[in-house]
Amino acid sequence: MSHTLEDFAARCRAILLADNSSAGREKVCDVVREYLTYPDFIATYLKDDNPERKVLYEDPDLRFCILGHVYHGAKNSSPHDHGPTWAIYGQAVGTTIMTDWQAVTPATDDTPGTAKPVRDYELTPGMAYYYEPGVLHSPRREASTKLIRMEGFDLTGYKRHAYKPVAA
Repeated sequence: MSHTLEDFAARCRAILLADNSSAGREKVCDVVREYLTYPDFIATYLKDDNPERKVLYEDPDLRFCILGHVYHGAKNSSPHDHGPTWAIYGQAVGTTIMTDWQAVTPATDDTPGTAKPVRDYELTPGMAYYYEPGVLHSPRREASTKLIRMEGFDLTGYKRHAYKPVAA
């Protein structure tokens, strides 16, 4: 059986049309986990020559998007949220070490906020994790990885607040 992006997006869309709350997005996260088990899906949409961030699908009505990420080698990110929207990270290949953060001082448009680490955990192939709007997190990769990520809307070009880490 072929597992297509169109089928994946249609299933996510149906869930979000029925329930676009946190509970519905948790159901979408379950669909992400399912599709991460399909080698044909991973091979088709997360090719080695993909850019680090590739929008694979954007829903014309609901605006959610499905992204493919292919990282070559190690890479770290600073603490961040996804602005006013949600995100789902789905690990396809490799391991991502995620850190959850708690804001210490708020960020403004002109000044980065500060955040302290709360916990670290690994995302390994087949795992997916849902982040509510405003939840601070940061991924760290010590080797090459591939993942499917979803956003409530495409954040390309969207200005988000910056955070600097401080000791816990």
